This record gives sequence, C-alpha cells and structure tokens, in this order.
Amino acid sequence: MSTKAVPERSQIPSEYQWKLTDIYPSDQAWNEDFEALKQLIPRLQDYRGKLDSAENLLACLRLQDEVGMKFDKLAGYAMMSKDQDNTNSLYQEFYDRVVNIGAVLASNLAYVEPEILSLPEETIKQWLEANQDLQVYSHYLNNILRTKPHTLPTEQEEILASASEMAQAANQIFRMFNNADLKFPTIKDEEGNDVELTHGRYIRFMESKDRTVRKSAFEAMYSTYGQWKNTLATTYTAAVKKTLFFAKTRKYESSLEAALDADNVKPEVYHNLIKTIHDSLPIFYRYMKLRKRMLNLDQLHMYDIYVPLVQDLDMEVTPEQAVEMVKTGLQPLGEQYCADLERGLTEGWIDWFENKGKTSGAYSAGVYGVHPFVLMNYENTIDNMFTLAHEMGHAMHSYYSDRNQEYVNSHYTIFVAEVASTVNECLVMHDLLSKTNDPKQKLYLLNHYLEQFRGTVFRQTMFAEFEMLVHDQLGQGTPMTAESLSKVYHELNQKYYGPDVVSDPEIALEWARIPHFYRPFYVYKYATGFSAAVALSQQILEEKEPAVERYLTFLKSGGSDYPLNLLKRAGVDMATPEPIVKAIEVFSSLIDQMEQLVAELE
Repeated sequence: MSTKAVPERSQIPSEYQWKLTDIYPSDQAWNEDFEALKQLIPRLQDYRGKLDSAENLLACLRLQDEVGMKFDKLAGYAMMSKDQDNTNSLYQEFYDRVVNIGAVLASNLAYVEPEILSLPEETIKQWLEANQDLQVYSHYLNNILRTKPHTLPTEQEEILASASEMAQAANQIFRMFNNADLKFPTIKDEEGNDVELTHGRYIRFMESKDRTVRKSAFEAMYSTYGQWKNTLATTYTAAVKKTLFFAKTRKYESSLEAALDADNVKPEVYHNLIKTIHDSLPIFYRYMKLRKRMLNLDQLHMYDIYVPLVQDLDMEVTPEQAVEMVKTGLQPLGEQYCADLERGLTEGWIDWFENKGKTSGAYSAGVYGVHPFVLMNYENTIDNMFTLAHEMGHAMHSYYSDRNQEYVNSHYTIFVAEVASTVNECLVMHDLLSKTNDPKQKLYLLNHYLEQFRGTVFRQTMFAEFEMLVHDQLGQGTPMTAESLSKVYHELNQKYYGPDVVSDPEIALEWARIPHFYRPFYVYKYATGFSAAVALSQQILEEKEPAVERYLTFLKSGGSDYPLNLLKRAGVDMATPEPIVKAIEVFSSLIDQMEQLVAELE
C-alpha cells in the first residue's frame, strides 16, 4: 500500500507559487517598513484636539491613509506568508507583530471619528464644499455622521481599540487549531491506498464515485472534530459573546443590527432572505429527490450530496486547462478586462497547490498599490476551475477598485464582495453549457450549476439562520454547549434538506468546522451576492455593451458609496426580495432541464 503524503512547501514548483516579493523583495525590507510604521504612528497624535479646520482635517485624513496603506502592505505580506505554511515560526511572528501594531494603530486613531462627530454637521458640509481636496473623503465623512448614535466618547473608543487584539483571540485560536494543529486520519481511496485526509482533499473524497470512500471521509472528518467539540464550542461561543459585547456597547439592538450597519443594510434584508428561502424549500426538496433518484439510492445521506450525478463522465481539469476555460468564458466582459485578467492568471498572483501547513480553502486578498493575490488548494476538478473563476472575480474587483479609487474609497464592502466572483462563475458556466451538445456533459454542468445554488443560496442561508439563532440565544443569556449548538444545527439541516435526505448524526457537528462563523453575519452575503450576480450576468449576456459598462463601473467604484446604491446603479435592487425570487426561478428552470435530460437518457 502506498501513502499519498501532502507535499512540503519546498516541493511546490515556483511557477505555481504566488510572488509575495511583489509586496516586499525580502523579509528584511518588510522589517524596515515595519520600523518605519512604528515611527509614523505617533505622528497621528499631532492632530489630536486640532480637527478645527478643513486644512487640519485633510492633513489628518491623508496621514491616516498613509499609515493605513503601509499597514495593509505589512499585514498582507505577513498574513499570506503565514498562510502558505502555518508551521513557519518566522511568519507566525511577523503576523503576531502585525496584529500587535494594528492594535496600537487603532488606539492612536481612536480619537479621529469622535472628534469629527463632535463637530457640527453643517460645519463639515461647508468644509466639503469649500475645500476641493477634502471632497475625496465625502463618503467617508458622511458615513461617520450616519453612525453617530453608535460612536462613543473618545476615551471609551480608545478602550475598545486597545481591546481589539484581545477581541481577535477566539478567531486566531480557531484558525491556528484548524489549519496547523488539527490532524485527520488516513482513509482508503478508490484503489485501496492509504491517503491522509486533509481540508483540501475532503471535498474530492466527497465527490468520489465510491460510496465507501465518501462515507469514510465523512465519518473521519466529523469524528475528528467530535473529539474537540467542547473546546470548539467554547471557542465559538466566546467569539459570539465578543460580538454581542461590542454591539451592546455601541448601543445596537442586536449583534445582527450592528454587523449589517457597517454596510448601511437593515436587518429586514437578512430576514427577507431567510423567509424567501423558507418559502422556496419545496423546490429544493425537489432537487434532493431528483438526486436520490439519479443516484439510485434507497437512502440519500449527507455524504451523497456532493457526488456528481453523472457517474461515467470524468471532467478532469488541469490548472492550465482551467486558465483557458476561465479566459474564454469571461470574453463577454470585453478586451480590456480579458487583458487585465491575463496578467492575474500568469504573473504570480496565484498560489495554486496544497502543501503541509497551508491554510485551507481559497481566498483573494488585495494589496493597495501592488496587486491582488489568490490562495488556492487546487485539485484537478471542474469545481476547482470554477473556484479559480470565483477568486479571480474578487481579484479583478480589487484590481479595478484600487486603480480607480483613492485609498479611502478603495475597500469595497463585504456585501458586494461576492458579486464579482459569482458573475465570473455564471459567465463561465453559460459559455460551457452553450458549447456542448453531449447530453451527459450538459447534465454534469447543469448539476454543477444546481450545486452552486445549493451551496451558495440554500446552504449559506441555513448557515445564516444558525448564526442568528445562536446569537439570539446567547444574547438572551441562554448558555450554549456543544450539545445545544449541535441540536440547533441538526434541526436546521433536517428542515433545509427535507424528507428525502438522511440528516446523519455527524452533520450536527458541521458548525465546528466553518471558519466564516468567526466573521459574524458574513455568510448571508453569499446568498444575496449570488442572486445579484445571476441577474447581472444575464444582463451582460443579453444587453451586452451597456450592461458591461454598468458592471465595469461597479467594479471600479470600490467603496465610494453604500453597497445597495452601487448595485442599484449596476442594475439590481437588493433592498427587495425580488433578486432572490428570480434566482430561485432560475434554479427551478435548471431542475426542469435536468429532468428532461434524464428522461432522454433513460
């Protein structure tokens, strides 16, 4: 029997590694910039108590941006260096130093917003009208004024800022435990080889045609988390309590209201999503019933959810093939977009493969003044090709935002973050579906598209409801243990997946392995973003140039306005349930097409 070990970082060819030297040419250069930042931060105090003129306010905000850009470069290099190998003690130290100086920076900036809020609103408006250079900060300043009821006096803001490092403890503990310390057992693959289970390989095992492999991976994954369930429950509830504390301190009615207010989004948007999906669950049950029928199973278990429904069609996609498929699928976005995309795909933006100690999953991280970077754990599957398209959507959003906005307006909010990534996926999927006449291949792609709806709309909404219930219960003083968290999760899983799916006992522990739960009320944006993206991609394909122009303007707008306003100008009104309803209509039509193809093949 052979054992397929995860390679060391040094065994990954350089052409498949990102070029963090684009940020800093060496660790020494990072250290030098870190020391420069330490010298720069105290200068922020020069404006304390002196924001009494447009000129002083402008100088203070420009210095804040200068410090912020330097910090972002330092943090990006440290985080990504650590993420490429979490066992590297040097980059653990770099990351810890960034976290520490981030707390110092926040403390030194704590006076800025309270002092701005102490000024008469009319005074700020007069300064904006009179000083053209200050106008770049108009959205920033207006947003501060909007949050006035939730901003504390300077001394209290300084206390909260100084506690920021401590407040990140639960998240950091989970990240380190999940990515560096947690070890999974080996299982037998389809050929009987002993293969180490990892985060990166888990979904590949769950897509295996061999049901024994799927079941083994499923049980091995959750039995491992089960051994640590009490520790993980304590870690997660600590993170929730931290969120509740900050929400209450800032005089919000709930942690949900506090989290959504950063995007100027009302809790009704969140509740509308959950209600609309509840109303649509019968359509989702129909898909689960079709899956059970196509797999010819007496019982459909949770470890049967990911396996492709076309059993005798392998669509292996190498990284090189993935690059070509993404480039071809995104041609509707125009020549300039495709030329910029080519740079990202070929010039060291991407870290491709899993190695020992590497952070699991995938993400895109922008570094203002440099370029975005994409972390992957690529396996040769069509799903990973779509992950590449997805992450490059994030990257291109950052690329255009950074090049068209000043630093203060360059950071687009999380609410819109999933739109560009999903537009990419939708366009690539449309391209692939339009080019195949093979019924089995078409069925495979339709199934993949349906799985995007399942995973992004239905599953993320279930996650969102779980978060809401846990925050509500802890907010009311109800203790939450591993058992009670698992009970809430298991009941939701039964409700969302319906009567044709066996909600295995192990799935009750899924909450313990979801990193996004440590970013409270984040996951609902996958569902809203996916719905917006479906609408925008249809507009791009149907209207062509006018829709492309609106969409590229959206990408270039960064964080220069509130997300609902940006999306409305792009062509989608997310303040209403309509985009969610439209997305479910597309989901239903995809099921229709699948059923028709199945009938043709039978």
